[in-house]
Amino acid sequence: MKYLIVLADGMADYPLEELKGKTPLEEAHTPHMDYLAKEGFLGLVETIPKGMKPGSDVANLSILGYDPQKVYPGRGPLEAANMGISLEPKDVAFRCNLVTLGDGSDPIMVDFTAGHISSEEAKKFISGLANTLGNEEREFYPGVGYRHLFIWRGGEDRMETTPPHDITGKVCAPYLPRGPGASVLIEIMKEARNFLEKHPLNETRKSQGKKPANAIWLWGQGKAPNIEKITDKYGIKGGVISAVDLINGIGRYAGLEVIKVPGITGYIDTNYRGKALYAIDALQKMDFVFIHVEAPDEMGHEGNIQGKIQALEHIDREILGYVLERAGEFGEMRILLLGDHPTPISLKTHASDPSPFVLWSSTPEERFKSGRKFSEKEAAQTGYFVSPGYKLIDYLFHWRSYHEENCAHKSHLR
Repeated sequence: MKYLIVLADGMADYPLEELKGKTPLEEAHTPHMDYLAKEGFLGLVETIPKGMKPGSDVANLSILGYDPQKVYPGRGPLEAANMGISLEPKDVAFRCNLVTLGDGSDPIMVDFTAGHISSEEAKKFISGLANTLGNEEREFYPGVGYRHLFIWRGGEDRMETTPPHDITGKVCAPYLPRGPGASVLIEIMKEARNFLEKHPLNETRKSQGKKPANAIWLWGQGKAPNIEKITDKYGIKGGVISAVDLINGIGRYAGLEVIKVPGITGYIDTNYRGKALYAIDALQKMDFVFIHVEAPDEMGHEGNIQGKIQALEHIDREILGYVLERAGEFGEMRILLLGDHPTPISLKTHASDPSPFVLWSSTPEERFKSGRKFSEKEAAQTGYFVSPGYKLIDYLFHWRSYHEENCAHKSHLR
């Protein structure tokens, strides 16, 4: 048996007036998603536990079978794992966004991606910060695009921080770090802004009509977690495909091999077909592959309706279409398609609502045949609701026993 998860980050949404009451998922042309829904087990999954902030870190831990309330360490250390950064027990890793802030002494968060800055340009800024502000206790590491890391050796992790994508267009001051150690972070952010404002590359960017990367934003702090490998738990060999350090970092902790695919960007221009090609190739020698696609989430953050529709259609055609075409080569195969959390166009940030999922099997005896399309509304109407979300992966690996035990009684899913 081969197992595949296709995760469309931020896929779910709310009905929009611009789409005459439809969501982007309902508006998109997604025949392969609809096929899976008609033949598979369709429902909703609650990936964000009550009381936890909605984010890809929490949600993807749930999807890979972990209870975030027990193991969630913060986003920083998960990304550090993929970047090969070693953390001692007292070290704290922070996500470090390159951002664009407005002018003045009380600026707003203009763009939490610094105009979706390229990795090449971003590396010059982060390397400059490392040389200027870094020392034995404070380290800067370049990542992908606007996503980077700051390590505070022997530092503090009890402060409260805010994701910059939650405050687009808002005055930053009320959302600066608060609590133990916050004054240190605020001073570093201040010093970084002074450095970046004067950086010649920002003058070049502005002359080209690009947004300047004139500040950093520190958030998502945490220490290295102790996580059981799902490869040991389920007795499998698996891999992860993602452009995002966070997902690859979770994958490494889970025991998965990071499969590098050329041309993947973490944005709408990513190499969708490449992800499918490399996944099918990996399944020749592995049991399980987790494909993560960031594009719908980025389009949600931008409030880009057509961009989100386009991203969903690319996933449907270039990934699911190709995978289904090749599925017969493996004899038995199960596919789990889902979103991790909604990123509604109207909010431009994450929401905690349940997300639609469908579990499909190439084995006719395992077909559930819901007879529905794949959408938020149709998934809700089935009445199937998996909560807590970390139980969903058991359906993927143990479908027959879970189907017989639980699916006859929907209340058992709760």
